[in-house]
Amino acid sequence: MLMKNVLKTLTYITLSLLLYSCHSGSDFKLQEGDLLFQDVDCGPFCEAIEAVTQGVNDYNFSHVGLVIKDKDGKLKIMEAVSEGVILTPLEDFLSRSQDSLNKPKVIVERLKPEFTHLIPKAIAFINSKKNAQYDSYFDINNDSYYCSELIHLAFKNANNNQAIFKEYPMTFIAPNTKQTYAIWETYFSNLHYPIPEGKPGLNPGGMSRSPFLEIVHLYGTPSKSTH
Repeated sequence: MLMKNVLKTLTYITLSLLLYSCHSGSDFKLQEGDLLFQDVDCGPFCEAIEAVTQGVNDYNFSHVGLVIKDKDGKLKIMEAVSEGVILTPLEDFLSRSQDSLNKPKVIVERLKPEFTHLIPKAIAFINSKKNAQYDSYFDINNDSYYCSELIHLAFKNANNNQAIFKEYPMTFIAPNTKQTYAIWETYFSNLHYPIPEGKPGLNPGGMSRSPFLEIVHLYGTPSKSTH
């Protein structure tokens, strides 16, 4: 009887561990074409980006990258950052910001099955833009790119010029004060360029809410919107 109870207990523990493993996402595998939305801790710039657009499930996002394979078949992240359009090792991407449990503040979204046929052509577009300059002006019509613009245009190109991520009028105004963020005034003043208030654009938060995407994994927990 004792042995029977011991075996029963061990079976229960084993099943519990297996169920925990499944639900905790420990068996998750990235796929080419996945989008990694990131809550980066980069000070006032990131805070200003996050404040004006609500992300999926009220998460704050200030950056996004696309999973692609390098020439050796290893999964890396193609992203548009200040250095331009670059390929970044996954470990470097995930290490940029951590939550209270020291886990990356990154979630993974994946195109729904009926749209995955767009991925190869979108990746070909992005590969063709490798080493392009960063779009400091947030102008969707030039040949330089910021993070969400790069991915938006890649999938638009793959979808016969039909957008799957919605463009919105950009705003650089703080929701609570209705005044332009001081950091953006300084930023565009240094560029000698007018603030593109109301011009079409995208940011990671708005992109994360696309009906074409679904959340498939959380590496950690991004911060939540308070507005």
